[in-house]
Amino acid sequence: MLATHRPRTFAARLESRTESTPLARYLLRAYLAALPAGDRYSDVAELLLGELFANAVQHSDAPDDCLIEVRFAMANSRLRLEVHDAGSGRPTLHTAQPDDEHGRGLFLVSELAERWGCCPRAGGIGKFVWALVAPSHPTATAHAA
Repeated sequence: MLATHRPRTFAARLESRTESTPLARYLLRAYLAALPAGDRYSDVAELLLGELFANAVQHSDAPDDCLIEVRFAMANSRLRLEVHDAGSGRPTLHTAQPDDEHGRGLFLVSELAERWGCCPRAGGIGKFVWALVAPSHPTATAHAA
């Protein structure tokens, strides 16, 4: 009998620095590369993870030496992204003005994720922001191959 298994949850702790954002996206690409249809999540998932990670770095009131944890898992054909930080603040969605240089990250998350939210972390320190990413439809060129 052929055994099938779901990929396990992947988790990594990264330094709370802007320079860690590309590493978080790289880890996500590696996780998705191991999935049979991982490429159907990659574009949206990388964008959302980058926004959530950047928000955790920029807006957390946690001490600078605290790490940010990223987690990826598949759940019912949806990719679940989580970004954990030790900060006390909660993300709020607001409308950026046309000339604002920042403030569009959560708008992108809200528009591109199937669902998203924020929950307190176990143990009561900090929070995690999560997003569910639906697979994109295969492109016409993918069918022709």
